[in-house]
Amino acid sequence: MSKIRLGVLGGGGDSLIGVLHRVASYMYDYYEIVGGVFNPDYEENVKFAKKIGVNTDRVYKDFDEFVAVESAKPEDERVEVVSVLTPNFLHYPMAKKLLEHGFNVICEKPLTTSLEEAKTLQEIQKKNKAVFAVTYTYTGYPMVREMKEMIAKGVIGDIHKVDLQYYQGWINPVIHDKEKRSQVWRLDPKKAGISSCIGDIGTHIFNMVEYVTGSEVSELLSDLNTLYEDNPLDIDGSVLIRMDNKAKGILRASQIATGDENNITVAIFGRNGALKWEQENPNYLYLLKDDEPRRLIKPGNASYNTEVSLDGTKLPAGHPEGIFDAMGNIYRGVAKALRGENSYNGEFPTLYEGVRGMLFIEKTVESNQNGNVWVSMENQ
Repeated sequence: MSKIRLGVLGGGGDSLIGVLHRVASYMYDYYEIVGGVFNPDYEENVKFAKKIGVNTDRVYKDFDEFVAVESAKPEDERVEVVSVLTPNFLHYPMAKKLLEHGFNVICEKPLTTSLEEAKTLQEIQKKNKAVFAVTYTYTGYPMVREMKEMIAKGVIGDIHKVDLQYYQGWINPVIHDKEKRSQVWRLDPKKAGISSCIGDIGTHIFNMVEYVTGSEVSELLSDLNTLYEDNPLDIDGSVLIRMDNKAKGILRASQIATGDENNITVAIFGRNGALKWEQENPNYLYLLKDDEPRRLIKPGNASYNTEVSLDGTKLPAGHPEGIFDAMGNIYRGVAKALRGENSYNGEFPTLYEGVRGMLFIEKTVESNQNGNVWVSMENQ
């Protein structure tokens, strides 16, 4: 079977996101990057394409040219799916036009800069029956998928408390200097949308709690911090949540957690036990119970890992896997959908999860602006 023809928008130069997506796409030998627009500067675009081995005949001057030329190609030659790796404000116009021209889409999060835009994409996607993935990367880790399966099988019983955090400190060195922070696009509402911290990283743990528990957040109350009055977007926040399974908990996110790097922790507490996982030690999943010692669960062990966890594990037990592997599992899930292959539930975050993420961002900002009040997560 021929490889899936992948187009890429953004992600050129030394972009972390660009490297992550390219490596992930190659991981299972499903895809071939055949063209795209990696950089807004055409000369740099061509130079970068040569560096990564992409034929410059399919490297375009801009997004509009990419869509026009690729959509005019015969079906067995044109790009099949496009990865959108651009800043937030470009996600919606690019994804919308791609869907309207018959392309499948893999889009970075947050999906758009508003809930209404996200709903519009959902309507077009349903009409055109396109495959659409939103890259909540951390759901691709084998031990996260193991956690999801264990919870679904009732290993820890009915869930009554959830506690998730995502702490980074990268904005701390610039936030205290007005000139420096004015140059950070994630703090610019025109480019980032209505939120920085919650939109960039808080949405990851919101997606994570719904993914692993199989339940949805029904209400929330948020308290956000911009630190400075002239800084328009949040850089820290805490969100109390109530879930539709009656569990309660908290989501904590920060870009000013001094010294923290990419500190994601997940703790799910049930009647019969608890599960804990950390992104910086992703191969360790802990099962805690009142009447037995703490148990360590690791990937790659056919004797006790679940099928979905083993399916996303590339190496034998004892060989660490990381974020490239997690993103690779998401790309693999998309490939299975494109090729009509059997797949496990939750192999890649869909457009529905992207819309839920935008609803969470808007409701979090709404709660904070209205004086830290409870708001419903009903999707009106």
